[in-house]
Amino acid sequence: MKEILIRSFTGLLYVSLLMVSLLNEHALIILFFIFGLICMGEFKKLIGYKSFWPYVIFTLMYLIFGYWQFFMKTDAGLSAATRILQVITIFVQLLLIKDLFAEKRIPLFISKRFLLSTFYLSSAFVFLVLIANYNSEYNPFILLGAFILVWVNDTFAFLVGKNFGKQKLFEKISPKKTVEGFIGGLFFSSVASYFIATFTETLSFNKWLILAIIISVFGTLGDLIESKFKRQAGVKDSGVIMPGHGGLLDRLDSIIFAAPFIHLFLEII
Repeated sequence: MKEILIRSFTGLLYVSLLMVSLLNEHALIILFFIFGLICMGEFKKLIGYKSFWPYVIFTLMYLIFGYWQFFMKTDAGLSAATRILQVITIFVQLLLIKDLFAEKRIPLFISKRFLLSTFYLSSAFVFLVLIANYNSEYNPFILLGAFILVWVNDTFAFLVGKNFGKQKLFEKISPKKTVEGFIGGLFFSSVASYFIATFTETLSFNKWLILAIIISVFGTLGDLIESKFKRQAGVKDSGVIMPGHGGLLDRLDSIIFAAPFIHLFLEII
């Protein structure tokens, strides 16, 4: 009972911080900067990267894009810089997907650790902030909708998998994940996309439906990749900052991996 109360309290605190920060663009930038630093610390421990440079690079990258987007209020040069960052980030993520399925262990030589800390983690927080500024206008409901789709997908993937799951999705990495759970998460997040489209009046239902599919697929891949990092590190959770939930990276791994693909879709439509 005590563990359930602690888990509920920390989960509620996390959601409340996120919801309140979405009311103001400056608060959002500050909160995600703090989240990014915490996640970087957890990630560095997982991959055994002791260098201080990832913090410096994350800070510079985050502040430059944040300042460019929210304070300069101009797209001059921003689109080109964002596109370059997007191409590199997605390329690194595709390498991670390849490592997930093709390698017993994700290679973590020094240059690979640098690439991962920069273009897997740091750039993800840049894209989260950029998503909230869709079409050069602060619109927190799109980012909120993306988080809701992640929560719905994770919740129903767990519930459906626990009650009906038989076929393992990736047993060597995450024994509890099932194909039925993945399909259940995808289905219910697709249903949720209708209500998000209706109540937020941001994007059409068709566009939210596509986002639900993107988030379910790449969010699940992000969760599996982080699980593989944890298995290699020999730990259950990425950290202990959220009692009952583990680390902050454990809570954000899905949206972190999906963020560049969400932003790419929003740029295309």
